[in-house]
Amino acid sequence: MGPTQKHEYTAESITVLEGLSAVRKRPAMYIGSTDARGLHHLVYEVVDNAIDEAMAGYCTRVRVIIHLDNSVTIVDNGRGIPVDMHPKEKRPAVEVVMTVLHAGGKFDNETYKVSGGLHGVGVSVVNALSEYLEVTVKRAGQSYVQRYERGIPVTKLENTGTAQLTGTTVRFRPDEEIFETVQFSCDVLRKRFEELAYLNAGLEIDFRDERSGQHEVFKFDGGIASFVKDLNKGESTIHDIIANQMTQDGIAVEFALQYNTSYKEETLTFANNIRTKEGGTHLAGFKTALTRSINGYVEKADLPKKLKQKLTGDDVREGLTAVVSVKLPNPQFEGQTKTKLGNSEVAGPVSKVVFEALTTYFEENPKDAKSIVEKAVDAAHAREAARKAKDLVRRKGALSDHSLPGKLADCQSKKPEESELFIVEGDSAGGSAKQGRNPKYQAILPLRGKILNVEKTRIDKMLGNKEIRALITAMGPGFMEGDEVDLTKLRYHKIVIMTDADVDGAHIRTLLLTFFYRQYRSLIESGYLYIAQPPLFRAHKSNFERFIKDEAELSSFLLSRIETEAIIKAPSGTEFSGAELTALLKKIEFVKTKKAEAENMGIPEELFSILLDMDTRITPSDFAEEAPATLQNALAENEYTVFIETEEDEDEHRYYVVFVNKNNLKTRLAVEFFNSRLYRQPFETMAEIKSMCGGFDFALVKKDEEKPVEGLEALLTTVYEEAHRGINIQRYKGLGEMNAGQLWETTMDPEKRTFLQVRIEDFTEADDIFSDLMGDKVEPRREFIERNALNVQELDI
Repeated sequence: MGPTQKHEYTAESITVLEGLSAVRKRPAMYIGSTDARGLHHLVYEVVDNAIDEAMAGYCTRVRVIIHLDNSVTIVDNGRGIPVDMHPKEKRPAVEVVMTVLHAGGKFDNETYKVSGGLHGVGVSVVNALSEYLEVTVKRAGQSYVQRYERGIPVTKLENTGTAQLTGTTVRFRPDEEIFETVQFSCDVLRKRFEELAYLNAGLEIDFRDERSGQHEVFKFDGGIASFVKDLNKGESTIHDIIANQMTQDGIAVEFALQYNTSYKEETLTFANNIRTKEGGTHLAGFKTALTRSINGYVEKADLPKKLKQKLTGDDVREGLTAVVSVKLPNPQFEGQTKTKLGNSEVAGPVSKVVFEALTTYFEENPKDAKSIVEKAVDAAHAREAARKAKDLVRRKGALSDHSLPGKLADCQSKKPEESELFIVEGDSAGGSAKQGRNPKYQAILPLRGKILNVEKTRIDKMLGNKEIRALITAMGPGFMEGDEVDLTKLRYHKIVIMTDADVDGAHIRTLLLTFFYRQYRSLIESGYLYIAQPPLFRAHKSNFERFIKDEAELSSFLLSRIETEAIIKAPSGTEFSGAELTALLKKIEFVKTKKAEAENMGIPEELFSILLDMDTRITPSDFAEEAPATLQNALAENEYTVFIETEEDEDEHRYYVVFVNKNNLKTRLAVEFFNSRLYRQPFETMAEIKSMCGGFDFALVKKDEEKPVEGLEALLTTVYEEAHRGINIQRYKGLGEMNAGQLWETTMDPEKRTFLQVRIEDFTEADDIFSDLMGDKVEPRREFIERNALNVQELDI
């Protein structure tokens, strides 16, 4: 840039983003991210407002509905957002709340004594990041409605008549221009609402997902005592639940705990209903009081001599299930994500409540107190056994080269940054890997059978396991997360899990991931753990051979074969070959997958096909007293009829479209279905296909042979059959099926291989998944299988 082209940095260079445009410009500053986490945060912002009303004593019921187009309605029966004129802004208060950052009732400490929102951006951010938002307020016997689009009011606040009840209804649809995905996860929301219902005893949260038909009502009169009871479901408990609550210096403290016979600790902490994943001052106060009260009891009580010993915090928390919830006026969370409570004044009240409750309980229930002490002493002995096991491995020289496990085929290089360790299952794969590797920098460690599930095992037993000891010794950085792990002593900077592409391989991979996550989390955080991606298929014909990674690549490979050999003639006279043929087939394939999705939702394929085949796209606004004539005519041609149903309750007015086929089978869809991606995207794709082809009677021309093909899906099937002809496709299940050269070429050669790097994006989510899938409790595992059963693509029995 020459001197004459320099930009002057003056007052004019400063851009002032008015109102909510700042939020749309930098959404991640306000909601953390624009991925799935930020998307769900929108719902939490609105629900948290309703919960604040509940904590203030004005709301008893919250309803959340996810609609077919991923819009969401949240209804509460609180006081309703004020609608009178704001003295400074000269606009209705509800419009100020919806359009002004840092406007709300949470700054004066009078309207809400405690509140979850701490940034004060709240619902105005939801409004800014929504394609549209409609707010309905019922207050003082009247009902008011206002609509916004991308944060801007498009109607004035209208009085729509009388209302018997009070409350606020917010309906919004996340903006597809902002979010990477607008697909809400039922499981993520469900979990949060269940937590909120536990934390606010007596509050009812009614959650409905209209996409799947799932409907659950969460209400727990027992509050967090019910939470602990349900967390311990399926466990053998050793005493009744101990719980207490108290308010001191404006801070409300509530806790509940119960020991079970397992050795896992599960302590969940919350501040103003927000899950503090990293703990904080309330957790510190709880831990201190727990250790002090149990050690105090051991000193004073008449216990056998073998139980008279000083216990550590780790000892007294083994087998503990606890929930600690605090509600305070001005919470200080460390970090935007609200994961750690920083208020120093919280530790004292928590410690006092817990210490007093436990001391009283121990005095009144000496039998239970003795069981808890026995459990802690047992944990202390196990910890001592683990220490000895570590010493034993250490004395054998775990970190020196000459003591490396015999089955390890080590590499020649002593530089960790260029060295790779492949963990493979079984001796046959191990043999191929040893022969195929580059011994200069690639080491191979075969594991026999399935390693121990460390989620269900104490440390001493884990260190007694031969396979795990071999793995720890081969890696070299010491033992156990937070104890003596020293990553400077790690012998390889790429640790690669290389297992078969079958169910057993997936299980072994999961067991290894559990081991690394629980015992070597810092190794994952440093980016040293990888998963190899051996190919799933081998395509071969005489001298030709190609390895194919997965189903998607196989599909692309087959299409690439046909695009050079065949021509598709369409009714419009257009001929498709080469890249144009592939593009057409991919469009047809996309429509096919959307039809399968619709069928999973209960929409018959015949009906969905009629809707996609129409000349003009239907929108929700096309429906009034009856369906649009274009839709009625298209359906009549296929012996379908259609009518409109309306549904009204105290909260909302809904329209449904009911389709009836000749066999009187009814399909009922809410009108917002016609605004969903499930309908819009395949409709637009079908419109493109129609304009390109002019009809669906095709001819496939190959080597001067012409074959008529009728219909899109028939065309897809015929093309794939032709592409398969003359080539063998083998599906690999095990690495042992490959010879050493093939394994090197496909999976181990740095020039050609594909690795997945293991990262932890959400610690809490990862923690919960390992606990659910690998832990002692059967119930969460059964629920997971039931929820995901219909999504299984391939079942290996």
